[in-house]
Amino acid sequence: MERGTMAFERGSVLRGVAAGVLALTVLTGVSACGGNKGGGQFTTQSDEPGFNPFKGRGGKAAPQAGAIGVNGFLWRASLDTLAFMPLASADPYGGVIVTDWYTNPEKPDERFKATVYILDTRLRADGLNVTIFKQVKDAGGGWVDSAATEQTATDVENAILTRARQLRLSNIKN
Repeated sequence: MERGTMAFERGSVLRGVAAGVLALTVLTGVSACGGNKGGGQFTTQSDEPGFNPFKGRGGKAAPQAGAIGVNGFLWRASLDTLAFMPLASADPYGGVIVTDWYTNPEKPDERFKATVYILDTRLRADGLNVTIFKQVKDAGGGWVDSAATEQTATDVENAILTRARQLRLSNIKN
């Protein structure tokens, strides 16, 4: 009988030691997560630089259904400015517009394609990037890549920005 009592007591002690080790491990882990960030100032995840996969789930309201992920004036102005070119794809959430090849009837031996990247949700000149691709017909009638001038892309960017400003001003007046 004495032997059974000892085993019971030893098991209780071991369970107590295991619970103590577990509690110490949890407390050490929690205190290690606290770290020392700038003298104990509290920062939220949205204040920290870098990629944040949970951005938009806290503090700020989620975007409304049907809302686009870029500046609306730049988006509309880009579509208006490039309306003469056939549209290959448009992603309003990623801010990318890709046109198909456009051939000017006055110059049937060359064609152009444009890609517009809207990089910001604010109406800013550096929130827009336009790339123009050019092809010319060779002697055999096939299309060959050619360099488009940088001025062409700059002119398209300026036209989009001018149209975006007009759209913004007309929106303010109403």
